[in-house]
Amino acid sequence: MFDPRLATVAATIQTAIAPVFLLAGIGAILNVLAGRLSRIIDRTRALEALHPRSTGPEHDRHVWELRILDRRISVINAALSLCVASAVAVCLVVALLFVARLVNLHIGQAVAVIFIATMAMLTTGLILFLIEVRISLRAIHVRSELLEREGR
Repeated sequence: MFDPRLATVAATIQTAIAPVFLLAGIGAILNVLAGRLSRIIDRTRALEALHPRSTGPEHDRHVWELRILDRRISVINAALSLCVASAVAVCLVVALLFVARLVNLHIGQAVAVIFIATMAMLTTGLILFLIEVRISLRAIHVRSELLEREGR
């Protein structure tokens, strides 16, 4: 039976507050991931422009870095996809909370399963983010000929 009483809606809003805060946090994570992807793409485009004109060790270094950038794009894209999917699942949880309360459905188990899946997707996305950061840190090194050593 449909029950749109204000007390019912207010109680449902109170229940939905935690998932909504989670959604705000996921939004901040998505902003960071999108920013990293943008910087990776910018670097890739810059190297792609230099690549045809390079030769020898410089060319080899460009190819090496382009391969790393390609891997980083794949990893960060997967992280973005999982975090977006988790945000969509949070929205579904909130919507189901309202539907269940308003029409007196007993779907707590389904909501719990969706929330667990949400957390699994978010966790996997964050792990992929950590992997992408580790890939970028391993790839960053200054060539020895550019370093000015003390005592020379």
